[in-house]
Amino acid sequence: MPSTRPLRADARRNRDALLAAAREAFLAGESDAHVDEIAKRAGLAVGTLYRHFETREALVEEVYRQEVDQLCALPAQLLEQHAPDEALRYFLLRLVDHAAVGKGMAVALESIMATDSPVFEDARAQMAGALDELLQAGAAAGTLRADIGGRTVLRALGGICGMRIAEGWKDEAVRITEILLDGLRYGAVRTS
Repeated sequence: MPSTRPLRADARRNRDALLAAAREAFLAGESDAHVDEIAKRAGLAVGTLYRHFETREALVEEVYRQEVDQLCALPAQLLEQHAPDEALRYFLLRLVDHAAVGKGMAVALESIMATDSPVFEDARAQMAGALDELLQAGAAAGTLRADIGGRTVLRALGGICGMRIAEGWKDEAVRITEILLDGLRYGAVRTS
């Protein structure tokens, strides 16, 4: 059972270095990067890696959680800078980018699919919540439909990003995402 005590500064630096090295390896498509190689990239011993992450799968899971956390922090920032429908557009395109960059990460994530880890359901809930925030802001502004929720948009985007195995998929995914956004704008009730 992991400790709830805050990490010492040096332990925090080591953990962050391990996560950064793992993220770099997975996103570069090195999904089979061994823990020894990840520790070496971080400039640490493999024992240090295992003090922070009991298994390779725990490391993969934490890298993925960080990715999702960073992504789902964007809606508030985007809403400060853009109208809600444009903020949603930027966020949807970031999700497409996330899928594109995450091709290598997807293979690494396969190692935790057989575990009882709640990481995928947590990520879906978090992303749907981020989408709900944007959709609700757009509905309140009258620029987006009010009858569609984040989970529905996430499912649609999942279908779009599921094309990532095909060569040149990203350009097509961006075009389809724009069509999705047009559909979310259609029927919006302007409140002005």
